[in-house]
Amino acid sequence: MAIPTLDDKLVVAISSRALFDFEEENRVFESGDAAGYMRLQLERLDQPAKPGIAFSLIRKLLAFNDTTSQRVEVVVLSRNDPVSGMRVFRSAKANGIHLQRGVFTQGRSPFGYLRPLHATLFLSANEDDVRQALAAGFPAARVLTESVLAGANYPNEVRIAFDGDAVLFSDEAEQVFQAQGLEAFQQHESNKAALPLPGGPFKPLLQALHRLQQAGNPQMRIRTALVTARSAPAHERAIRTLMDWKINVDEAMFLGGLPKGEFLREFEPDFFFDDQTRHVDHAAKHVPAGHVASGISNLLN
Repeated sequence: MAIPTLDDKLVVAISSRALFDFEEENRVFESGDAAGYMRLQLERLDQPAKPGIAFSLIRKLLAFNDTTSQRVEVVVLSRNDPVSGMRVFRSAKANGIHLQRGVFTQGRSPFGYLRPLHATLFLSANEDDVRQALAAGFPAARVLTESVLAGANYPNEVRIAFDGDAVLFSDEAEQVFQAQGLEAFQQHESNKAALPLPGGPFKPLLQALHRLQQAGNPQMRIRTALVTARSAPAHERAIRTLMDWKINVDEAMFLGGLPKGEFLREFEPDFFFDDQTRHVDHAAKHVPAGHVASGISNLLN
């Protein structure tokens, strides 16, 4: 028998609160009543949890799997206790989500297990875990549990939107903006228009999505969007960087600082990633959103 492996798969590690709506139970836990939390989860063992903010993203990614090929693996990586883990697996089965693996650490930070999982993405409602994951080099985002759920208009497309600087790209240009202002930023990017930006924390995820799309699936496709505060002339370097990576995004929005929420509402992503809290907070009113605590903007917070 072949030894199971996660090599060559897109592996999403996700916390239970990102995948399912456990907010009521979490309020009990946050009150300091850990025993009451475990008791509540056990009492609700046969009551499937409702979908959480990242549920649509996970369900659609898993649709790339079929009987001949398993290209996507989803692993629950949670601070929950093993008893709560039982409810997670039962909720997944009831909601048509195929889960095989989970790690439940009962309060201890689980981010260290991302390495043996070869995780491509980590989604969690816990900010500390996300920051540690990013520091260790993994694409990671704090799921805003107050976000609206994904729409249902595109059942056969995984729709993902990314900010540019400090998410897909490094924060090299953002550092110039923070230190010297918009005019210096525009001049800096015009001067370096032909020089590709270094990759940011989510470049590996974009590459993995590109490979998944290239592998093909007749039932499901991926549609990506770059949604950035950049405007002309700074747009050119972003486009040329993606060309250098040999990756196409389906849509690109250069908004020149306009609020992103309404534009994202039109795109209807299953998830949106941004490094700036003001953009994420506004986006969460319209779409599922996650905060990427990366780059100089988060060092200043």
